[in-house]
Amino acid sequence: MIDIPRLVVAAPASGTGKTTVTTGLMAAFAQRGLRVSPHKVGPDYIDPGYHALATGRPGRNLDAYMCGPELVGPLFAHGARGCELAVVEGVMGLYDGASGQGELASTAQVAKLLRAPVVLVVDASSQSRSVAALVHGFASFDPQVRIGGVILNKVGSDRHEALLRDALEEAGMPVLGALRRAEGVATPSRHLGLVPVAERHGDAAEAVAGMAAAVRRGCDLDALLALARTAGPLQEEPWDPAEALASAAGSPSVAGSSVPGSPSVAGSSVPGSPSVRAGGVGRPRPVIAVAGGPAFSFLYAEHPELLTAAGAEVVVLDPLRDERLPEGTAGLVIGGGFPEVYVGELAANAPLRAAVAGLAASGAPVAAECAGLLYLARSLDGRPMCGVVPGDARMSGRLTLGYRDAVAVSDSALAVTGTRMRGHEFHRTVLEPGAGSSPAWGFRGAERRVEGFVRGGVHASYLHTHWAGAAGVAERFVVASAGAARAAGAAGRGGG
Repeated sequence: MIDIPRLVVAAPASGTGKTTVTTGLMAAFAQRGLRVSPHKVGPDYIDPGYHALATGRPGRNLDAYMCGPELVGPLFAHGARGCELAVVEGVMGLYDGASGQGELASTAQVAKLLRAPVVLVVDASSQSRSVAALVHGFASFDPQVRIGGVILNKVGSDRHEALLRDALEEAGMPVLGALRRAEGVATPSRHLGLVPVAERHGDAAEAVAGMAAAVRRGCDLDALLALARTAGPLQEEPWDPAEALASAAGSPSVAGSSVPGSPSVAGSSVPGSPSVRAGGVGRPRPVIAVAGGPAFSFLYAEHPELLTAAGAEVVVLDPLRDERLPEGTAGLVIGGGFPEVYVGELAANAPLRAAVAGLAASGAPVAAECAGLLYLARSLDGRPMCGVVPGDARMSGRLTLGYRDAVAVSDSALAVTGTRMRGHEFHRTVLEPGAGSSPAWGFRGAERRVEGFVRGGVHASYLHTHWAGAAGVAERFVVASAGAARAAGAAGRGGG
């Protein structure tokens, strides 16, 4: 049982200023001295970076598609442990979720799972009394979703605000804030959304401070906190990475759903490989390098937690700055990001590219998603990359976006053939060819195709996955890394 005040900040549609308002609320409450737990509905990596900057705590995702609805509450409780307020930013419009799957992965579903009141951020430009009809429709669409108030954004003038407030008062909906059009905080965007915090930390901090100031001026923080306190107790046991690993071991699992008889991704599925979790007698902790820095800033907070709980020593690597792998590196995880923005610097760091290629050639496990796939390719936009994957990548004008229901089609350091996982694609690059002779995944449903590469210990794919939904992935990867460390011998391999 956890009892933490909480709010879900939602909107009728994307582009209403939801991220600005949410981040401003987080920062404003944190400035009051509250310990604020930041959360984001859906697969987004960028917004949680701003949330972390606003609160000083890791931004965490709540994704009912990739992790399953049953993990939303436990993951929320894990992130909110020890906090005095939790603020959850929604995704897209309040009722938008996984395409063609009803409320699954929508903000509304998460609000119901958390039994949390919703604050609706409404773009009030170009309307006055009609705002009441809009809000009434959202409030009455699903009686189980409790909209506790509205924050008006992009209000034009005092007169405009008065008209909006009168209309909403008539509809019985409290107005908890009003932000003026002129108070918009500049946050630069590009082809995949906001520019990540890791690329503009100083400017991002200034932007977050501006968001907080705008929210303090325009919102009733006392009323918002009082609304958050109406959420009441939540009957959830906080997610724990060690317990998740124990549950995954030897039990069938499919990320996001339970499918009887489906193959497990637990580490025990590696024939003859015992667990290497912390505390194992006589077993050293294998060093796993995790790419970070401005070019590779997309990684869910639970991934390094699971790797650590499975017995690894996790060390951050910045491919823009570091010319060597960390000493003793036995495994490498390269998540998402924007290598296309830094292609010149990545290409110029030939020593690290050679070290990564050498690690992969040794058979050590390397897990690469999206940006990581591009970094392992032969080239990106004509510039040399690591040459581990036999493909060439380039920017394109086409956005590939959406949830994917995937099945492993090759045994790898992450999963055995037949393992089902759910993931998400989000990129404007193309890789030719898009799959190797041993692909990583086969996509089910409308996106029927194979994708990615499995070569030796390398698993490289465009698909973003959330390992909390299939904790055995982390265990299997650490087991493989421990084997690579033993094979490397006492001298180690991480010096590059």
